[in-house]
Amino acid sequence: MTKTINDVYMELYHRFKEADDPQPSLAARELTAYACKADKAHTADWGHAYLDDATVDYAHLLCDRCLDGEPLAYLLGEWDFYGLTFQVDKNVLIPRSDTEPLCEMVIAQAKKKVSPRILDLCCGSGCIGIAAAYHVEDARVVAVDNSEGALRITRENARRLGVQSRFVALSADVRLRPPGNMGQFDILVSNPPYVTRAEMHQLDKSVYNYEPHEALYGGVDGLDFYRAICANWGSLLAPGGMLMFECGWQQSSDVVAILEENRFIDIGVTEDLSGVPRIVYGRNIEINDPLE
Repeated sequence: MTKTINDVYMELYHRFKEADDPQPSLAARELTAYACKADKAHTADWGHAYLDDATVDYAHLLCDRCLDGEPLAYLLGEWDFYGLTFQVDKNVLIPRSDTEPLCEMVIAQAKKKVSPRILDLCCGSGCIGIAAAYHVEDARVVAVDNSEGALRITRENARRLGVQSRFVALSADVRLRPPGNMGQFDILVSNPPYVTRAEMHQLDKSVYNYEPHEALYGGVDGLDFYRAICANWGSLLAPGGMLMFECGWQQSSDVVAILEENRFIDIGVTEDLSGVPRIVYGRNIEINDPLE
């Protein structure tokens, strides 16, 4: 029997639902639109569009791969974050909604400045820095990663979203001292690798088997990158500049301590959308601030 796009969507929806996917309608809609080359913004038309058997089989093949653990975002080659669509592949972590409050904080701080300079360390797909450049029209962003694959994705995302003229992607290992002549920045933001050695073996197979380990593993206690960034890159912050980190669900107090050890002030913690203490921030000492 000839099937419509909507028939395929319903079949995939039931498969995802039976597999206890947390968002079966989202997964089914995204996969159906991709496999059938359909417009997901006009699903009302799906009931009138008929498919050949090969397309139906392809949709179910993709569903098989997804149910076997392969992330939907990698199958699609893109994922939405902060209202924008980013290209992704296995060189970068998939942008997650948990990171959107951090992005929102960066944008809010940047809008307080004239032509703010933003440094995005361990940039991955570039989602934080690019979203900031997109929403703050006079912002200038430098994104840093030590993965050439990630930097290729970052540059393509900057081009696609039209911010490449105010965006530079550099190769560097943030565990080492920064390259010379980078200047000073108003905002330093990072969502670094922070998974501990013990946690690496507890990750969901869709993460452990597919997402890049070098973007996940943060050392034995998960804090290697926070220590290195504060010690080596904090000097790039202008007086009064803001440092903002995402951290693991049990790490906020440890990251606060690292900021304190490196003489940041006005340190605070903000929760993510699930109420987890996820964002740690602090301010560089102003020239006229009294030293403690």
